[in-house]
Amino acid sequence: MSRIAFIDDHESVRLGLELACERDGEQTVVFSGSTVVGYLEWRAATGAAPADVVVLDLTLGDGTTVTENVTALVADGASVVIHSVADRPAAVRESLAAGAAGVVSKSSALDDVLDAIRTVARGEALNNVEWASAVEGDREFADAQLSGREREVLRLYATGLPLKAVAERLGVAYSTAKENINRVRVKYVDVGRPARTKIDLLHRAMEDGIVAADGAAGAR
Repeated sequence: MSRIAFIDDHESVRLGLELACERDGEQTVVFSGSTVVGYLEWRAATGAAPADVVVLDLTLGDGTTVTENVTALVADGASVVIHSVADRPAAVRESLAAGAAGVVSKSSALDDVLDAIRTVARGEALNNVEWASAVEGDREFADAQLSGREREVLRLYATGLPLKAVAERLGVAYSTAKENINRVRVKYVDVGRPARTKIDLLHRAMEDGIVAADGAAGAR
């Protein structure tokens, strides 16, 4: 079972999600609270492992920023799903740039929220309407200045092909494809955009129009 934490300063929202998880039977709720600091203090006090997924409100009432909260949670070892009304595209983009796995609207049906949690708990990218609308037309992301070959390697790799298959598709050595992906990661990190995991790379490729927002290969 996936271990889930809920961080939202609206208690009624948390209670509803907790009940939905209990009924679903595929998740166990290990923490429920109103601040990221409270979650981290709970971890330190109990020695508990990080939650597999933290469902986080976009804006909390303690004065913290979404970048601070997402960065702290990801650094602590959790995947983050933003659960918000998603009516502030700039803040949504900020959360994604900080490393959140995706966003699901508070207006979504509970089944959709649970599907989002399951998807992220499996380590898969969360490609939904809120994500697509948050990055559509955005020009605020720093340009990583990828070469044509680096973009092509990223396009194939981010949409699911193993690196060996990418090399075969492009007719290059495996070491060459690996070197290209490593350079892509470095270039994104250099402009402050997370690129540690394959999901990170898919998100970067989506932001830059290298793949379509539904995860299918595309070109800008």
